[in-house]
Amino acid sequence: MPYPAQYAESVFSLEVLEPSPVEDTPYEEKTGYFPEDAAPEDPPPKLLPRATTLGLSGHGPVYYLTRIQKYSSYAFSIFAAAHITNTALIPLATRSIPASDTYLLLTRPYYQDFPFEPLLVVAPLAAHVASGLALRLYRRRQTLKRYAGDSATFSERRSVPWPHLSGTSALGYLATALVGGHAFANRVLPLWVEGSSAGIGLEYVSHAFARHPGVAFAGFSALVGVTVWHAVWGWAKWLGLSPASVVDPGLEGQLRRKRRRYGVNALAAAVAGLWLWGGVGVAGQGGPATGWVAKDYDTLFKSIPYVGDYL
Repeated sequence: MPYPAQYAESVFSLEVLEPSPVEDTPYEEKTGYFPEDAAPEDPPPKLLPRATTLGLSGHGPVYYLTRIQKYSSYAFSIFAAAHITNTALIPLATRSIPASDTYLLLTRPYYQDFPFEPLLVVAPLAAHVASGLALRLYRRRQTLKRYAGDSATFSERRSVPWPHLSGTSALGYLATALVGGHAFANRVLPLWVEGSSAGIGLEYVSHAFARHPGVAFAGFSALVGVTVWHAVWGWAKWLGLSPASVVDPGLEGQLRRKRRRYGVNALAAAVAGLWLWGGVGVAGQGGPATGWVAKDYDTLFKSIPYVGDYL
Protein backbone atom coordinates (compact mmCIF):
# COMPACT_ATOMS: atom_id res chain seq x y z
CA MET A 1 0.00 0.00 0.00
CA PRO A 2 1.52 3.37 -0.97
CA TYR A 3 2.43 5.65 1.89
CA PRO A 4 1.32 9.24 1.33
CA ALA A 5 4.07 11.74 1.97
CA GLN A 6 1.87 14.13 3.91
CA TYR A 7 1.53 11.51 6.68
CA ALA A 8 5.22 11.83 7.54
CA GLU A 9 5.09 15.52 8.27
CA SER A 10 4.67 14.93 12.03
CA VAL A 11 7.06 13.05 14.34
CA PHE A 12 4.05 11.44 15.96
CA SER A 13 2.83 9.88 12.74
CA LEU A 14 2.41 6.12 12.48
CA GLU A 15 4.20 4.16 9.85
CA VAL A 16 2.15 1.62 7.95
CA LEU A 17 4.02 -1.65 7.42
CA GLU A 18 3.26 -4.53 5.15
CA PRO A 19 2.24 -7.71 7.02
CA SER A 20 5.02 -10.29 7.28
CA PRO A 21 5.52 -13.51 9.31
CA VAL A 22 7.32 -13.25 12.62
CA GLU A 23 10.42 -15.41 12.60
CA ASP A 24 11.58 -15.06 16.18
CA THR A 25 9.69 -16.55 19.14
CA PRO A 26 8.42 -13.82 21.45
CA TYR A 27 10.20 -13.53 24.76
CA GLU A 28 7.16 -14.40 26.80
CA GLU A 29 6.70 -17.55 24.72
CA LYS A 30 10.24 -18.66 25.54
CA THR A 31 10.31 -18.12 29.27
CA GLY A 32 6.63 -17.88 30.16
CA TYR A 33 5.24 -15.44 32.60
CA PHE A 34 6.52 -17.48 35.56
CA PRO A 35 9.93 -19.01 34.77
CA GLU A 36 10.21 -22.64 35.76
CA ASP A 37 13.82 -22.49 36.83
CA ALA A 38 13.59 -19.33 38.89
CA ALA A 39 15.88 -19.24 41.85
CA PRO A 40 13.98 -20.23 44.97
CA GLU A 41 13.52 -17.53 47.53
CA ASP A 42 14.84 -17.98 51.02
CA PRO A 43 12.12 -19.49 53.26
CA PRO A 44 10.89 -17.26 56.08
CA PRO A 45 12.65 -17.90 59.35
CA LYS A 46 10.83 -20.31 61.63
CA LEU A 47 9.75 -19.14 65.04
CA LEU A 48 11.55 -21.15 67.64
CA PRO A 49 9.46 -22.22 70.64
CA ARG A 50 10.39 -20.31 73.72
CA ALA A 51 12.31 -22.23 76.31
CA THR A 52 10.94 -22.44 79.80
CA THR A 53 12.18 -23.72 83.10
CA LEU A 54 9.85 -26.71 82.73
CA GLY A 55 11.24 -27.89 79.38
CA LEU A 56 11.57 -27.00 75.73
CA SER A 57 7.99 -27.70 74.65
CA GLY A 58 7.06 -24.03 74.45
CA HIS A 59 4.52 -24.19 77.31
CA GLY A 60 4.91 -21.99 80.34
CA PRO A 61 4.10 -22.65 84.00
CA VAL A 62 0.49 -21.51 83.57
CA TYR A 63 -0.12 -24.31 81.06
CA TYR A 64 1.11 -27.06 83.40
CA LEU A 65 -0.41 -25.65 86.58
CA THR A 66 -3.81 -25.28 84.93
CA ARG A 67 -3.76 -28.87 83.77
CA ILE A 68 -2.67 -30.17 87.16
CA GLN A 69 -5.56 -28.28 88.70
CA LYS A 70 -7.97 -29.61 86.09
CA TYR A 71 -7.02 -33.29 86.02
CA SER A 72 -6.63 -33.57 89.80
CA SER A 73 -10.29 -32.60 90.12
CA TYR A 74 -11.24 -35.61 87.98
CA ALA A 75 -9.87 -38.10 90.52
CA PHE A 76 -11.34 -36.28 93.50
CA SER A 77 -14.74 -36.16 91.78
CA ILE A 78 -14.78 -39.97 91.77
CA PHE A 79 -14.43 -39.96 95.54
CA ALA A 80 -17.07 -37.23 95.88
CA ALA A 81 -19.54 -39.27 93.81
CA ALA A 82 -19.01 -42.32 96.03
CA HIS A 83 -19.30 -40.19 99.17
CA ILE A 84 -22.56 -38.51 98.20
CA THR A 85 -23.96 -41.94 97.33
CA ASN A 86 -23.12 -43.32 100.77
CA THR A 87 -24.16 -40.30 102.82
CA ALA A 88 -27.18 -39.03 100.89
CA LEU A 89 -28.60 -41.30 98.20
CA ILE A 90 -28.49 -44.56 100.14
CA PRO A 91 -30.00 -43.01 103.33
CA LEU A 92 -32.78 -41.54 101.19
CA ALA A 93 -33.44 -44.95 99.68
CA THR A 94 -33.30 -46.99 102.90
CA ARG A 95 -34.58 -44.43 105.41
CA SER A 96 -32.56 -46.33 108.00
CA ILE A 97 -29.25 -45.47 109.68
CA PRO A 98 -28.23 -49.13 110.39
CA ALA A 99 -29.03 -50.20 106.82
CA SER A 100 -27.18 -47.22 105.35
CA ASP A 101 -24.17 -47.86 107.59
CA THR A 102 -23.98 -51.40 106.17
CA TYR A 103 -23.48 -50.04 102.65
CA LEU A 104 -21.03 -47.45 103.96
CA LEU A 105 -18.90 -50.13 105.59
CA LEU A 106 -18.99 -52.27 102.44
CA THR A 107 -17.74 -49.47 100.17
CA ARG A 108 -15.37 -47.80 102.65
CA PRO A 109 -12.34 -49.98 101.74
CA TYR A 110 -12.54 -48.69 98.18
CA TYR A 111 -11.88 -45.08 99.14
CA GLN A 112 -10.51 -45.10 102.71
CA ASP A 113 -7.84 -47.80 102.53
CA PHE A 114 -4.46 -47.87 100.84
CA PRO A 115 -3.88 -47.19 97.96
CA PHE A 116 -7.31 -45.77 97.08
CA GLU A 117 -7.42 -43.06 99.74
CA PRO A 118 -4.03 -41.54 98.78
CA LEU A 119 -4.78 -41.87 95.05
CA LEU A 120 -8.38 -40.67 95.02
CA VAL A 121 -8.45 -38.26 97.98
CA VAL A 122 -5.17 -37.04 99.46
CA ALA A 123 -2.94 -36.66 96.40
CA PRO A 124 -5.57 -35.13 94.06
CA LEU A 125 -6.80 -32.73 96.73
CA ALA A 126 -3.27 -31.63 97.62
CA ALA A 127 -2.36 -31.20 93.94
CA HIS A 128 -5.55 -29.24 93.26
CA VAL A 129 -5.02 -26.80 96.12
CA ALA A 130 -1.27 -26.45 95.60
CA SER A 131 -1.57 -25.82 91.87
CA GLY A 132 -4.27 -23.21 92.47
CA LEU A 133 -2.09 -21.36 94.98
CA ALA A 134 0.98 -21.63 92.73
CA LEU A 135 -0.99 -20.33 89.75
CA ARG A 136 -2.18 -17.31 91.71
CA LEU A 137 1.31 -16.54 93.04
CA TYR A 138 2.84 -16.90 89.57
CA ARG A 139 0.31 -14.49 88.07
CA ARG A 140 1.04 -12.10 90.91
CA ARG A 141 4.75 -12.30 90.12
CA GLN A 142 4.12 -11.67 86.43
CA THR A 143 1.96 -8.64 87.27
CA LEU A 144 4.69 -7.21 89.49
CA LYS A 145 7.31 -7.65 86.77
CA ARG A 146 5.05 -5.99 84.21
CA TYR A 147 3.99 -2.96 86.24
CA ALA A 148 6.66 -2.53 88.91
CA GLY A 149 9.82 -4.20 87.62
CA ASP A 150 12.35 -6.37 89.41
CA SER A 151 13.86 -3.49 91.40
CA ALA A 152 10.58 -2.18 92.82
CA THR A 153 10.43 -1.27 96.48
CA PHE A 154 8.07 -2.85 98.96
CA SER A 155 5.68 0.10 98.84
CA GLU A 156 5.66 0.01 95.04
CA ARG A 157 4.83 -3.69 95.08
CA ARG A 158 1.98 -3.11 97.50
CA SER A 159 0.48 -0.55 95.15
CA VAL A 160 0.14 -3.16 92.40
CA PRO A 161 -3.20 -4.99 92.80
CA TRP A 162 -3.39 -8.77 93.02
CA PRO A 163 -4.98 -10.75 90.17
CA HIS A 164 -8.77 -10.90 90.24
CA LEU A 165 -10.14 -13.56 92.59
CA SER A 166 -13.12 -15.25 90.98
CA GLY A 167 -16.09 -16.50 92.93
CA THR A 168 -15.20 -20.09 92.14
CA SER A 169 -11.67 -19.62 93.49
CA ALA A 170 -12.93 -17.92 96.64
CA LEU A 171 -15.31 -20.82 97.26
CA GLY A 172 -12.43 -23.20 96.66
CA TYR A 173 -10.27 -21.63 99.39
CA LEU A 174 -13.22 -21.71 101.80
CA ALA A 175 -13.98 -25.32 100.83
CA THR A 176 -10.37 -26.27 101.60
CA ALA A 177 -10.80 -25.19 105.22
CA LEU A 178 -14.21 -26.88 105.54
CA VAL A 179 -13.06 -30.15 103.96
CA GLY A 180 -9.97 -30.08 106.17
CA GLY A 181 -12.13 -29.71 109.29
CA HIS A 182 -14.44 -32.49 108.09
CA ALA A 183 -11.49 -34.83 107.48
CA PHE A 184 -10.03 -33.99 110.87
CA ALA A 185 -13.27 -34.73 112.73
CA ASN A 186 -14.00 -37.98 110.89
CA ARG A 187 -10.56 -39.43 110.09
CA VAL A 188 -7.72 -37.77 112.00
CA LEU A 189 -9.42 -37.35 115.37
CA PRO A 190 -10.56 -41.00 115.71
CA LEU A 191 -7.10 -42.18 114.66
CA TRP A 192 -5.50 -39.85 117.20
CA VAL A 193 -7.80 -40.70 120.13
CA GLU A 194 -8.77 -44.32 119.50
CA GLY A 195 -6.21 -45.50 116.99
CA SER A 196 -8.83 -46.29 114.34
CA SER A 197 -11.72 -44.68 112.45
CA ALA A 198 -13.53 -47.96 111.77
CA GLY A 199 -16.40 -47.03 114.09
CA ILE A 200 -17.15 -43.72 112.35
CA GLY A 201 -20.30 -43.86 110.25
CA LEU A 202 -23.71 -42.29 109.85
CA GLU A 203 -24.49 -43.05 113.48
CA TYR A 204 -21.61 -40.73 114.40
CA VAL A 205 -23.25 -38.01 112.32
CA SER A 206 -26.68 -38.55 113.84
CA HIS A 207 -25.16 -38.45 117.34
CA ALA A 208 -23.51 -35.11 116.54
CA PHE A 209 -26.82 -33.67 115.33
CA ALA A 210 -28.58 -34.91 118.46
CA ARG A 211 -25.98 -33.62 120.92
CA HIS A 212 -25.02 -30.35 119.19
CA PRO A 213 -27.70 -29.56 116.60
CA GLY A 214 -26.74 -25.93 115.96
CA VAL A 215 -23.03 -26.57 115.37
CA ALA A 216 -23.67 -29.74 113.38
CA PHE A 217 -26.31 -28.17 111.13
CA ALA A 218 -24.25 -25.02 110.46
CA GLY A 219 -21.06 -26.95 109.78
CA PHE A 220 -22.67 -29.59 107.59
CA SER A 221 -24.68 -27.04 105.59
CA ALA A 222 -21.63 -24.87 105.01
CA LEU A 223 -19.52 -27.87 103.99
CA VAL A 224 -22.09 -29.17 101.50
CA GLY A 225 -23.11 -25.80 100.09
CA VAL A 226 -19.64 -24.35 99.55
CA THR A 227 -18.11 -27.57 98.23
CA VAL A 228 -20.95 -28.34 95.83
CA TRP A 229 -21.07 -24.80 94.43
CA HIS A 230 -17.31 -24.80 93.91
CA ALA A 231 -17.36 -28.22 92.23
CA VAL A 232 -20.30 -27.50 89.93
CA TRP A 233 -18.91 -24.16 88.78
CA GLY A 234 -15.48 -25.72 88.34
CA TRP A 235 -16.87 -28.48 86.14
CA ALA A 236 -18.83 -25.89 84.15
CA LYS A 237 -15.54 -24.12 83.47
CA TRP A 238 -13.73 -27.33 82.43
CA LEU A 239 -16.58 -28.30 80.10
CA GLY A 240 -16.88 -24.83 78.57
CA LEU A 241 -20.39 -24.31 79.96
CA SER A 242 -19.73 -21.36 82.25
CA PRO A 243 -21.00 -17.86 81.40
CA ALA A 244 -17.42 -16.73 80.79
CA SER A 245 -17.20 -19.19 77.88
CA VAL A 246 -19.82 -17.25 75.90
CA VAL A 247 -18.11 -14.86 73.48
CA ASP A 248 -21.16 -13.78 71.48
CA PRO A 249 -21.51 -9.98 71.48
CA GLY A 250 -24.62 -7.93 72.00
CA LEU A 251 -27.95 -8.86 73.52
CA GLU A 252 -27.76 -12.50 72.39
CA GLY A 253 -24.49 -13.00 74.27
CA GLN A 254 -25.93 -11.42 77.41
CA LEU A 255 -28.94 -13.70 77.29
CA ARG A 256 -26.79 -16.80 76.81
CA ARG A 257 -24.56 -15.84 79.73
CA LYS A 258 -27.60 -15.23 81.92
CA ARG A 259 -29.14 -18.60 81.00
CA ARG A 260 -25.90 -20.38 81.75
CA ARG A 261 -25.55 -18.61 85.10
CA TYR A 262 -29.07 -19.65 86.07
CA GLY A 263 -28.48 -23.18 84.82
CA VAL A 264 -25.23 -23.73 86.74
CA ASN A 265 -26.69 -22.28 89.94
CA ALA A 266 -29.82 -24.42 89.56
CA LEU A 267 -27.73 -27.57 89.17
CA ALA A 268 -25.60 -26.66 92.20
CA ALA A 269 -28.74 -26.00 94.26
CA ALA A 270 -30.23 -29.35 93.22
CA VAL A 271 -27.09 -31.32 94.16
CA ALA A 272 -26.66 -29.47 97.46
CA GLY A 273 -30.34 -29.89 98.29
CA LEU A 274 -30.19 -33.62 97.59
CA TRP A 275 -27.11 -34.02 99.78
CA LEU A 276 -28.65 -32.01 102.63
CA TRP A 277 -31.90 -33.94 102.31
CA GLY A 278 -30.10 -37.24 102.80
CA GLY A 279 -27.57 -35.97 105.33
CA VAL A 280 -29.75 -33.76 107.50
CA GLY A 281 -33.20 -35.12 106.74
CA VAL A 282 -32.30 -38.77 107.31
CA ALA A 283 -28.88 -39.17 108.99
CA GLY A 284 -29.38 -36.04 111.08
CA GLN A 285 -32.70 -37.30 112.46
CA GLY A 286 -31.47 -40.68 113.67
CA GLY A 287 -31.10 -39.56 117.27
CA PRO A 288 -28.20 -40.07 119.71
CA ALA A 289 -26.26 -43.26 120.08
CA THR A 290 -26.57 -45.34 123.24
CA GLY A 291 -24.27 -47.16 125.66
CA TRP A 292 -20.53 -47.23 125.27
CA VAL A 293 -20.78 -46.07 121.64
CA ALA A 294 -22.30 -42.78 122.82
CA LYS A 295 -19.52 -42.37 125.40
CA ASP A 296 -16.87 -42.91 122.74
CA TYR A 297 -18.48 -40.32 120.48
CA ASP A 298 -18.71 -37.79 123.33
CA THR A 299 -15.03 -38.40 124.12
CA LEU A 300 -14.15 -37.66 120.51
CA PHE A 301 -16.13 -34.41 120.56
CA LYS A 302 -14.41 -33.25 123.73
CA SER A 303 -11.00 -34.07 122.25
CA ILE A 304 -11.37 -31.49 119.47
CA PRO A 305 -8.72 -28.82 120.09
CA TYR A 306 -9.87 -25.37 121.25
CA VAL A 307 -13.59 -26.11 120.98
CA GLY A 308 -13.85 -29.51 122.70
CA ASP A 309 -14.27 -27.95 126.15
CA TYR A 310 -17.43 -26.20 124.99
CA LEU A 311 -19.07 -29.32 123.53
